[in-house]
Amino acid sequence: MLGVFFPSLKKRQSMEEMVHLIQEGDFNLRNDLIEQYKPFIKKSVSSVCKRYITDTDDEFSIGLIAFNDAIDRFSYEKGTALLAFADTMIKRRVIDHLRIQSRKNQELSMDFCAYSEEGYAQSHLEAERSIEYHKEELNAEQRREEIVRFTQVLTSFGITFGQLVQASPKHSDARKNAVSIASLVANDSSMLEYLFQKKKLPLKRLEEKVNVSRKTIERNRIYIVAMVLILSGDYRFLGDYLKGVLKD
Repeated sequence: MLGVFFPSLKKRQSMEEMVHLIQEGDFNLRNDLIEQYKPFIKKSVSSVCKRYITDTDDEFSIGLIAFNDAIDRFSYEKGTALLAFADTMIKRRVIDHLRIQSRKNQELSMDFCAYSEEGYAQSHLEAERSIEYHKEELNAEQRREEIVRFTQVLTSFGITFGQLVQASPKHSDARKNAVSIASLVANDSSMLEYLFQKKKLPLKRLEEKVNVSRKTIERNRIYIVAMVLILSGDYRFLGDYLKGVLKD
């Protein structure tokens, strides 16, 4: 019934079933899915190469392999949509391919002097700039997608991103203490389960494990909950933020 009002939900469930069956060994279904999403693969590859991509292009072959690998490595438990995950893998593989080709072209140019020194330097510089640009573009896209996912999870705990910003401890020591408490919860399966089921911190258990008052824990509740979600989830960029907090 929900599929009638929310077509995207119906499609997502269908894809979940397809991926599950493929991972169980349905080879024909794998071929069907790859064939169905060839236009998507070409679009992802083209966004990196900045040109029209055909079936005969090496970059398209790289994209096909990446999409196939994405199917095998994908897990809905990480909270990422399959197409977003596949898009990331495709772009990474193509960028790596372009970087390798750039190095090969450099070696070939040096061996055979196919270009003038000035012309080669300019070509190589443009290739490196293109690779770095697309790498930064990919990181920015992943960062946005990650923040959207994280915000959605926060909402399920009754927390807005604005509330998290306001609740973040101002002093580095307070932030480190909050992250330490969050780490205890994230690494304790029973406390983590309690948090996700009850949507609140296991205060009684925490009081037994840390030398911090209940009042202090409650004051930093929003920040601690957010840090637990980051530590227990698949958040590459937000995880880097935590590393920065611990270094301060």
